[in-house]
Amino acid sequence: MDEEYDVIVLGTGLTECILSGIMSVNGKKVLHMDRNPYYGGESSSITPLEELYKRFSLPDTPPESMGRGRDWNVDLIPKFLMANGGIDQTKACKMLRVFASLIAGQLVKMLLYTEVTRYLDFKVVEGSFVYKGGKIYKVPSTETEALASNLMGMFEKRRFRKFLVFVANFDENDPKTFEGVDPKTTTMRDVYKKFDLGQDVIDFTGHALALYRTDDYLDVPCLETINRIKLYSESLARYGKSPYLYPLYGLGELPQGFARLSAIYGGTYMLNKPVDEIVMEGGKVIGVKSEGEVARCKQLICDPSYIPDRVRKAGQVIRVICILSHPIKNTNDANSCQIIIPQNQVNRNSDIYVCMISYAHNVAAQGKYIAIVSTTVETSEPENEIEPALELLEPIDQKFVAISDLYEPTDDGTESQIFASRSYDATTHFETTCNDIKDIYKRTTGSDFDFENMKRKQNDVFGEDEQ
Repeated sequence: MDEEYDVIVLGTGLTECILSGIMSVNGKKVLHMDRNPYYGGESSSITPLEELYKRFSLPDTPPESMGRGRDWNVDLIPKFLMANGGIDQTKACKMLRVFASLIAGQLVKMLLYTEVTRYLDFKVVEGSFVYKGGKIYKVPSTETEALASNLMGMFEKRRFRKFLVFVANFDENDPKTFEGVDPKTTTMRDVYKKFDLGQDVIDFTGHALALYRTDDYLDVPCLETINRIKLYSESLARYGKSPYLYPLYGLGELPQGFARLSAIYGGTYMLNKPVDEIVMEGGKVIGVKSEGEVARCKQLICDPSYIPDRVRKAGQVIRVICILSHPIKNTNDANSCQIIIPQNQVNRNSDIYVCMISYAHNVAAQGKYIAIVSTTVETSEPENEIEPALELLEPIDQKFVAISDLYEPTDDGTESQIFASRSYDATTHFETTCNDIKDIYKRTTGSDFDFENMKRKQNDVFGEDEQ
């Protein structure tokens, strides 16, 4: 450890592991440390089940009805990847995808360009649903589904179908497809007005198709929203049941995949390694001290927990892990699904999310399901805020409630060369995570993020042939 590195990375969350992998591929000498004895940090998957009970300080141990503890891999931060093409579903489910909207597409690109997909197996999430008036409905994203959906009346269905046809035909490079819409100036609110869409349709379009967290998008130019909806529809068309994928054995597999990439390109990993001090000189980081040794570096990337004096609280998120013995009602007995409760449906400022996976993904004992509810905290009684979602899950065998602070860096790291990541938000996709990765990359390298820079430059150490 007592040597010099280009970059030291602290924490093995997904953000840190992706950046570590990219830096290593680009020829940087990287040291990656974590105080924990496992990969993933806040985005890890906990196993066995007994460990989850201990983590949440439950007085009891799991009952025998929960099955074997080692059959469980429970995500602390639930997210899906959006399948936007490029992963062949016939290759033993070598797909990557859990949470992601337009940016989720970007996470998938990261997996594909780095070929981390070779280390992971994925399954398609079986359904995507939206909440309206206390019930859940399948999210319609094609012309056929729009006409068949119970979400809308007959006339609304026809208007929504016309809107979807417009989106499907839209090409930002072909003005003939604009139909009077200027993608750079026309707001999304005006596009909805053009097609005379009602508030309920606007809610599920913006929040369940375009995957926005709030309604701020309504008053900005419509191009990004149209592209998000196109991505959702194209992903669904490619994979069938939903546009989402989830990795077998849990999200904790993702950080490990990128950690392996870094190691292949010379990165050094140290788990269970305490960080005693971040060594500074003249206001700039020069190293990290651990157990009496100092590893020197030019730059430091870390999660907020390693530099509490350089981050600020930006809100809170509540996540409730629920163990069930049944699929969620009105989801066609799906083994996995996402449910979005749009903010306007429950008089809130932000959406509520439900992410459900099960034994079919090797994350739970046979016949068991894991549903994780999450949202941004808005009141002093956060558990009451998620009650509409919990009602959809009844009966619940066991709940694990976590209320976490969200942190963001207080500066851009230019002077100190310390670059902190942001906390994971309440969404069930990786949009803000990918934005954060691209932002940190630009600040550390001085260059815009380019997927081409993520491509492998050599074969795997196991001698795998290039595809």
